[in-house]
Amino acid sequence: MLIRPAAAPDVPQVLPLVRAICDLHAANDPERFRVLPDVIDRYAAWLPERAADPRSIFLVAEHDNAIVGYVVCTIEPEIPIFWIPECGWIHDIYVRPDARHKGAARELLRETIRRFRDLGVKQLRLHTGTFNESARAFFAKEGFRPSVVEMLRPMP
Repeated sequence: MLIRPAAAPDVPQVLPLVRAICDLHAANDPERFRVLPDVIDRYAAWLPERAADPRSIFLVAEHDNAIVGYVVCTIEPEIPIFWIPECGWIHDIYVRPDARHKGAARELLRETIRRFRDLGVKQLRLHTGTFNESARAFFAKEGFRPSVVEMLRPMP
């Protein structure tokens, strides 16, 4: 398994993985995770920007010359009442089901942590769906802990 920085030419191979993670979340909690119809077009424009941005992290996991996973992250500002001015935000981490249990997600995450550390980031954050117990267990093994509970109320 090769973990490497993504580049703009990788985006077409990453977009089916984006579709898969969007579909997974929408299927399990459509009220929270239903995406806009043009989500793939939005990612197609956003991911090359992440690849070129020195304060973003966009990595791919490659196996047998195919991209089987990715992670995309940015540095986001915190509201000014808190001690930390910004944090690393892991937007997506996804590995194809047929490539799981081979260490790709772990290596993507650990490389993300190394890169954020090199950028001087003091805290990493992410969301996981409440339905995704395996993701929460994975992140907990890597040192993440729950810190807030987002609550949702649909409005008529």
